[in-house]
Amino acid sequence: MLLKIALAIIVLWDGYFFLNYLISLLNKYITKEWNPFVSILIPAYNEERNIEKAVSSALAQNYENFEVLVIDDGSEDETFEKAIQIKDPRLRVFKMPHGGKAKALNFGLSKANGEVIVTTDADTQLNNNATKELIKRFHDDVVCVGGQVRVLGHSFLERAQDVEHLRIAMFRRAKELEDLSVAPGPISAFRRDALEKIGGFVESKVEDYATTIELKKVGRVVYAPNAKAFTKMPSSIKTLWRQRKRWFLGDLEHFGGGFEKEWFFLLFGDFITLLDIILPIALALSSQWLLLGFFLAFEVLTILVPTLAEGGSLMNAFLFPFFLWFWALFYLTLHIYGYLHVLFSRV
Repeated sequence: MLLKIALAIIVLWDGYFFLNYLISLLNKYITKEWNPFVSILIPAYNEERNIEKAVSSALAQNYENFEVLVIDDGSEDETFEKAIQIKDPRLRVFKMPHGGKAKALNFGLSKANGEVIVTTDADTQLNNNATKELIKRFHDDVVCVGGQVRVLGHSFLERAQDVEHLRIAMFRRAKELEDLSVAPGPISAFRRDALEKIGGFVESKVEDYATTIELKKVGRVVYAPNAKAFTKMPSSIKTLWRQRKRWFLGDLEHFGGGFEKEWFFLLFGDFITLLDIILPIALALSSQWLLLGFFLAFEVLTILVPTLAEGGSLMNAFLFPFFLWFWALFYLTLHIYGYLHVLFSRV
């Protein structure tokens, strides 16, 4: 009985977002046709292996009215030298002392001429239509637009992260009636006047999340699913843990102060995550193969549709139950670590 209740909770939770995702696919996004001058900012720190591809993808945008600014954040390798070798009148390259991503972005903002500021990363490649798709979503009181992040690479861990971001894309579409919780660092666009109103990019371990929170005080933050960026992600568990630990601890610093809803979804999400770990094992041990088959088929369905709609690997979709179990175990461990860290740091 308890296993059936647990299965029902998972199906209702995931089914709610999946149904809203299906509805969102049928709805047309509100768009605006305009042609503002755009500044694409690429902060870079020790990215000599990636900077040329990042700049090339930015310069290849199917948009006429833009410039690209590379801000070398005190790199100790050949990032700056490789960037200045790229000859294009739309490109400007700057070098500053190392101060972190937010400072580099604010430096770029001070040098930019754009009415709209697009940010990306030096290990990221923008889809050719990314800028155009971001610009379309600015309407009424929209001050920021976040795009869809996808992952470069084919290892198990990289595939797992691509499926993770595809799942995030599904949730973002499903929550379109609400604002995005975070405008992703690899691909976002901002009204310049809104950024200046909040004092620029917020200096934080999670500058994208912290900046999004401030921007929500002056306008809306929405999603542009067709604006895609392909980025490199950690290729080892060790680097993945370090990255996600930094992100999660940074997120926790900005929770509270009127964000009780965020806490509810975080903690209830952890409860669902616990069920995702326990349920398939419990169903297998109790030989309830029909229920286990239903659970696995349901989870595959919830990722198969986004895979076909957003573009993704069918192999990854059919392997999704394994990726789901991996992420559930990873994130539950991470969140418990984060809660204990916050608890003991306040004692």
